[in-house]
Amino acid sequence: MTTATIDSTVINRETVENLDGTNTEYTYFEPTEEKMKGLAQDLFSKNWNKIVVGPCVEGAVFEIRFAAEPKLSYLDGYLTVDLGHWHFHLCLGPHKNCPSEELRKNRPVAKCAFFEMRGGKCGGGRSWGLRLWNGFGDQLTTVFLPSPFLSDEQQVLPEPHWDRLELYYSLREKYLSEPKRENFKPVNTPDVNPFLNGHG
Repeated sequence: MTTATIDSTVINRETVENLDGTNTEYTYFEPTEEKMKGLAQDLFSKNWNKIVVGPCVEGAVFEIRFAAEPKLSYLDGYLTVDLGHWHFHLCLGPHKNCPSEELRKNRPVAKCAFFEMRGGKCGGGRSWGLRLWNGFGDQLTTVFLPSPFLSDEQQVLPEPHWDRLELYYSLREKYLSEPKRENFKPVNTPDVNPFLNGHG
């Protein structure tokens, strides 16, 4: 993965208390078309075999893993992620071939954030990733990044592998201009995989 840093500033941080008792910490950055296209390359071309992607809303979670590198194309503001037998589209920039000004304005990614979810049982109590919303406030997709508790094949690891947070912190360095942490292990976190203790 490239180590070049994109000029970016954090535009907001917030912690959301979820109804299930978990907390999600969001760090937002400006989702320009250029940044979104770069992020798409970093996720779907360079790290396709490490991510899980799909909408994640109350009552429905799509956890899609790629079995092969997808083909990416871009036309009229829309990214297409194509695996041949199925594909999906994400609106990353202006969609000119649309008669409605409101739709042209609100279809593209309008909000993008890195997130870390803490607490609760799902995902071993923690998960790391990115979330995208359109101008209407609808979630477009969630991208789960590697977890120290699970392998790329989503198998439970015997103990946490904190180096699996490398992608999360490398992307934060690139898109948030944050210095990359030397130690990826969260403070006050035991070296125990919560999946092995009945909390996964």
